[in-house]
Amino acid sequence: MQIEFKYPFILLIFLPIAFLLYRYWKQTRTVTNRQERYLILFLRSCIFLLLIVALAIPQVVLPQKETPVVFVMDRSASVQDSGAQQLEWLEKSLQNKNEKDEYSVLSFGEKATIEQMMGKEGLRFPKWDEGTGKDHTNIEGAISLASSVFSNNSGGRIVLFTDGNETMGNLTEAAKLLKNRSIELDTVLLDPHQYEDTAVTEVEVPSTLYEGEKAAVSVTIESNTAKTGLLHFYENNNKIISKPIDISEGTNIVPIEFAVEQAGLVTFKAEVELTNDAYAENNKLQVVNMVKTIPQILLVQNSPNEALVQTLEAAGYKVEVRSSIQLPTVLSGYLNYQSIIFNNIAATDITENQMNLVEKSVKDFGIGFLMTGGENSFGLGGYFQTPIEKLLPVDMDIKGKKEMPSLALMIVLDRSGSMDGSKFSLAKEAAARSVELLQESDTLGFIAFDDKPWVIVEPKPLKNKEEVVDKIRSVSVGGGTEIYGSLVEAYDQISDLDVKRKHIILLTDGQSATNNNYEELINNGSKKNVTLSTVALGADADRNLLEELAEFGAGRFYDVQDSTVIPSILSRETVMATRTYIEDTPFYPQIKSGYGWDSLFNQGVPEMNAYIATSAKSESAVPIVSTKEDPILAEWQYGLGKTIAFTSDVNGAWAGDWARWNQWSSFITKMVANTLPQYDSEAYSLTVEKEKDRTYLSVSADQLSMLPIETTITSERGETIEGNTKMIAPGKYEVDIGNDPGLYFIHVKQTDEDGNISVYQSGFTIPYSDEYLITGINEEKMEELLAITGGIQLQKESQAFRPLKDPAKQKQEITEVLLFISFLLLFIEIAIRRFGLPVTLLVSLDKRRNVKDKKDRFVTKEKKEAAVVQKKDVQQQVPIREKRKKQEKPLKKAKVDKEKTESENHLDQLLEMKRKKKR
Repeated sequence: MQIEFKYPFILLIFLPIAFLLYRYWKQTRTVTNRQERYLILFLRSCIFLLLIVALAIPQVVLPQKETPVVFVMDRSASVQDSGAQQLEWLEKSLQNKNEKDEYSVLSFGEKATIEQMMGKEGLRFPKWDEGTGKDHTNIEGAISLASSVFSNNSGGRIVLFTDGNETMGNLTEAAKLLKNRSIELDTVLLDPHQYEDTAVTEVEVPSTLYEGEKAAVSVTIESNTAKTGLLHFYENNNKIISKPIDISEGTNIVPIEFAVEQAGLVTFKAEVELTNDAYAENNKLQVVNMVKTIPQILLVQNSPNEALVQTLEAAGYKVEVRSSIQLPTVLSGYLNYQSIIFNNIAATDITENQMNLVEKSVKDFGIGFLMTGGENSFGLGGYFQTPIEKLLPVDMDIKGKKEMPSLALMIVLDRSGSMDGSKFSLAKEAAARSVELLQESDTLGFIAFDDKPWVIVEPKPLKNKEEVVDKIRSVSVGGGTEIYGSLVEAYDQISDLDVKRKHIILLTDGQSATNNNYEELINNGSKKNVTLSTVALGADADRNLLEELAEFGAGRFYDVQDSTVIPSILSRETVMATRTYIEDTPFYPQIKSGYGWDSLFNQGVPEMNAYIATSAKSESAVPIVSTKEDPILAEWQYGLGKTIAFTSDVNGAWAGDWARWNQWSSFITKMVANTLPQYDSEAYSLTVEKEKDRTYLSVSADQLSMLPIETTITSERGETIEGNTKMIAPGKYEVDIGNDPGLYFIHVKQTDEDGNISVYQSGFTIPYSDEYLITGINEEKMEELLAITGGIQLQKESQAFRPLKDPAKQKQEITEVLLFISFLLLFIEIAIRRFGLPVTLLVSLDKRRNVKDKKDRFVTKEKKEAAVVQKKDVQQQVPIREKRKKQEKPLKKAKVDKEKTESENHLDQLLEMKRKKKR
């Protein structure tokens, strides 16, 4: 045992304290009780000594006796079936631990987690934590967490269960840190079972492809056993090849030939279909390539318009026509087009996710977008506050609504238990959004119903919109479903209001508990100009009833399978209830100069019948306006894409004479041409690089430039990926990306010194994790690890709790003990000074002095004689001066007595004289 001081220099304070104690000793020499004096001095010295030592923070250093062990269990995919084996090994190890030994259990994959904290109890976690992620093996992170389990300044042992194949982190660096903390690292090698596994490791596609050419592709397949299966090959998720293949053990290269049918950014995917295969994650692989062709246009329309298709094809465009329900649900489905046209498409026919994908295609990848007018477009289509409204150069809301007819809107929302979840939240949010579309003079009512109606907002003018929104959002779910009673309440609330338009919107996902005479109720309401629209939410709604109610109520019926369209439905219903967004008075549009459209109107401007009223955004250009200064054609740059809003239609009903105008085809093709992206598809080359836990995209420019680039990376689901872009050399850049496997798209933007902008778009894939590669035990890595830490590869369970080779020194502070003793001594010292030494202690000291005197009497005879002789010598050497002093002493005393007598006599005489004078 040894003692260390955390602040040893504080011990120097004892030097001035020693001086103060010396002064105390000198000043108390006159104290008669010598025993008390000695004792107080001793106590004070001890008190000061203990306090000074305590301030220096003394630590008793003891060798660590117990053996704390942290068991670190690999739960990654490469050893996914070894959980039972590891637990069995652990249980046998615990049978050999000493009573004082502690242990903890960790599991890890991509992340590490503590299954059981450090302690002496038996195993008590019921099952493995499945949140560690099996797609990667991060041994460094597991070891870092395990080392933090040990208390400060204490050593221990980590027992690592693994096959040694790390896909994230740096195990070697973590091992070096362990050695500095006296933490030993032992390993237990997990031998992966010899699964039958086959993996697609590479899909090689020519770097340059053209639409219609016959392309040769090779697919590389690795397998640890011979088997047969099917190879499927996809072009933009369309299966174009499916053929049987014979797979031999080792590397297999399968050639594929096919005619390229798609254009733009095209995704190619190879996938093998097998039986008795260990990992499905490595059975497919995707690549992205740019296929060159003429511009391809996606025309979305629900009503056929062959004239529009012929016009675009005559202009040299390749047109693909789809209905709204055929819109892609992944980002890659939009990126092979150069422009997208929404021809009279309602927002209620499109999901929120599809609108987000279109918005990202335009903003981040430069795809053009054109929306044309009609009864299902712009505000009438329900696009208020949607992603499509964000990308358009116009707002759906009309600025200045003073001329609109007064409106009373009643929203009746099902709050039964089955509505709980996203659709109820979206419905409430949609109702709140409808409030913003209304004027303050408009009337809004809100009823929530379960087994009975609850009037949340009484129908009255919207003087305080914020209060109404708060009330709507505060509604919670309730019990059953009773539709009829809620409709009765809604009609009662709204029928007698003095407004021009009265409209009820009913939203429910269930069946009514009662059946009553709805037709009579609605007919009575129709007599008072009340209309009714219904929304069926989900598969359990009573569609037949709701469709009939909408028909009786002269409204619209919506069959909703995706709850994200609810906001668009309420927005559309609110706008249509006003019936003022359509400007249907024939007029001659005004053409503004300076926007490049003048040349089409050299022979005059045709008359137009109608358009949808919108408001131009402040940053947009509006080359064509109505006589009311409403935009007929507006355009702007949205992110990397260009978008145009044409508020009349292209079907002829609203366009009037424009559809018969000799420049009509040129006008349409110019709108589409203005939306086409301007980018170079060969300006950069991309390579995905992987370094353990870091995956990055290497971007190489075809020209050496010191200019920075801006990159936008988006996943196939439309999620924006945060990536840090940095230049590593002229024309060479690195972009950090995540480790999540999948298909991604990148848009690169670069601005030169003159302000000219060049853009480039492409795609890339992050393949499946190396965890799914066919590998065995990485013995070389494990040997390197053990060499650094000085650990061993455990062969027996009993070795886990063996004594540590170099146990850490445990330091225990004793400051509190010293302070306690010093204060105890202080109280004793105060008590002695206040009350003196106890009588029993004095008697004890006297006895000790008497004992000492008795001992002195038994001094040897020789010592006594020597003492007598010495005393005589001293007496003989007394100076004569001392003898004279003894002789003169009586004489001096007599002289002093005489002088004293004379002084007294003299004083008596003076007093006698003073008395005589007074007489």
